[in-house]
Amino acid sequence: MAEPAPPVADIVDALRRHTGDECFACGRSNPIGLHIDDFDIRGDDVVATFAARHDLQGTIGNLHGGIAATALDEILVWAGILQEQVLCVTGRLELRYRRPVGVAGEIDLRARVDERRGNRLMISGSLDPGDGSTSVTAKGLYLVSHTIAEIMEQTG
Repeated sequence: MAEPAPPVADIVDALRRHTGDECFACGRSNPIGLHIDDFDIRGDDVVATFAARHDLQGTIGNLHGGIAATALDEILVWAGILQEQVLCVTGRLELRYRRPVGVAGEIDLRARVDERRGNRLMISGSLDPGDGSTSVTAKGLYLVSHTIAEIMEQTG
């Protein structure tokens, strides 16, 4: 029988220590980062949020598409971390932009591991502006690079 996974907060803290908390997407110490936070597991999904800011806009008042892609890539990786207990890297990422996202308010992120075959994960997710609508969807292939147990050992 597999050992139970450490609590979400312990995993998040260990990975932040591992990266010096400087990750552009989720690092709290990165002054220009997205500061994605509040990671949790709800049902079959990994969820998190970040605050849309005016300095993240593309066209006036709208979140830059590359920022949306970065946020989605991050939550898809966190789905691998929290659901499969592995750190993974992006092999392929496909996005569908359904509607613009404003740069005021909280952005909700959601992802889940749809399939795992060895060291290959198929993960999907969405970016929502907090009003219940989906603005951007993503699916991708992610490749396992480390186990969370290895990272936890390194960061103690």
